Amino acid sequence: MNGLGRPLIILGLILVAAGLIITFSPRLPTWLGRLPGDINIKRANFSFHFPLATCLLLSAILSFIMWLLRK
Repeated sequence: MNGLGRPLIILGLILVAAGLIITFSPRLPTWLGRLPGDINIKRANFSFHFPLATCLLLSAILSFIMWLLRK
């Protein structure tokens, strides 16, 4: 059980970040999720939205931040 502390701290930080995102989501920029490359299909009784470009952008930003923190 010696190595259990670090994963619990990381999980706690992830939960805090998710809580902050949910709390402040109305204040997020309106273009987030509507970038060129995001898939949005609307039919009569069906709608599908997959923010592909937004996911790639957030992944690149988070990867850069993690790279900076490891350095």
